[in-house]
Amino acid sequence: MKPPANMHEGNQTTVTDFIILGFGNLPQLQVLLFLFFLMIYILTMAGNILIIVLVVTDQHLHTPMYFFLGNLSCLETCYSSTILPRLLASLLTRDRTISVSGCIAQLYFFGSLAGTECSLLSVMSYDRYLAICKPLHYAALMNGRLCLQLVAGLWLAGFLSVSIFIFMTSQLTFCGPNEIDHFFCDFKPIIKLSCSDTHIVEVTGFIHSSLFTLPPFLLTLASYVCIISTILRIPSTSGRQKTFSTCSSHLIVVTIFYGTLIFVYLVSESDALRDLNKVFSVFYAVFTPLVNPLIYSLRNKEVKEALRKAVLRFFVF
Repeated sequence: MKPPANMHEGNQTTVTDFIILGFGNLPQLQVLLFLFFLMIYILTMAGNILIIVLVVTDQHLHTPMYFFLGNLSCLETCYSSTILPRLLASLLTRDRTISVSGCIAQLYFFGSLAGTECSLLSVMSYDRYLAICKPLHYAALMNGRLCLQLVAGLWLAGFLSVSIFIFMTSQLTFCGPNEIDHFFCDFKPIIKLSCSDTHIVEVTGFIHSSLFTLPPFLLTLASYVCIISTILRIPSTSGRQKTFSTCSSHLIVVTIFYGTLIFVYLVSESDALRDLNKVFSVFYAVFTPLVNPLIYSLRNKEVKEALRKAVLRFFVF
């Protein structure tokens, strides 16, 4: 909890801008960092937009699994665009200032999209559970109407739920220092700069984070326990391999996402690893949106076939 000591001091100046330190402690690497993150952003956008186009245009991908995958790619493009353009601009111009309102807006979109992704990954794991463990009832249970309702509900819940503690954060007073030791406006670095009593905001943020990470994680874990148990009961080796291949890509994505999430917000809070927090955050906030389309396209036969047909159509016309 942030003590409200500064509120009792005289002549306090309200902060209107933050300085995002980013990677300013590596001035000799600014150009290389700019090129590195620019390449990641281009590849992330190109890969995820390609997945979206394939899912929309290829009739063979008009299934619940690929409908959710298309939404995941759409989410990843928004996710990356929330963080990387601002980071690239600061690396290019050396201007690391951002208004308090702009910083809170970035936090809003980042928190909304992160919460939505947690829920979407759990729905994708439940979809794989129904397809593998209850194949006879899959078509009836996971129909098009339900898919639309689930996705619309996830996006709406993600953006509405964050509004509560974002509004509370916007009511805080910031009176110095104004340096955020991170490369984007994350919740904890902002809260540390407030000279108001942040106890209620921190509790609200903790409750929100718990609701949008723990239940989806447990649902994902339970789904894959059932999936793996079902796969192990398949008598033939080829049958087990074929069945597991339909969900292995999603399992890799879930492992990367939750692994980096836990590492950033739990492990890296220790004193020994605090200096490496920004490096770990790069994997969570920047690297994960990049690898998702690569994993699905390289390990999924249907996506590779859709891509092959799209390339052939492009060269024919």
